[in-house]
Amino acid sequence: MAKKKSSAEKRHRQSEERRLRNKSVKSSVRTSAKKFLLLAQKTGKGSANVAEAETALKDMIKRIDTAARKGIIKKNSAARKKSRMQRLFNSINAKTAQ
Repeated sequence: MAKKKSSAEKRHRQSEERRLRNKSVKSSVRTSAKKFLLLAQKTGKGSANVAEAETALKDMIKRIDTAARKGIIKKNSAARKKSRMQRLFNSINAKTAQ
């Protein structure tokens, strides 16, 4: 008689697929945060890229919310990251408005 594959092998395959999927989502969150920070630094030095920074911030928030909803990052971590980035954007916006 042929042996059946164990359920452990299936669980390993599933966990590997999930790990790779989660890795790509985390990577996209980090990339979007980095993109926003670069734009924020440019804007802080006097360049008027506030609109680009705002677009990057919205994209980053969207990615963070998606990751938190899927359980890839924790809700409090998502809230903390969003809060810090929003505070940075508000300070930049206030400087350019003066």
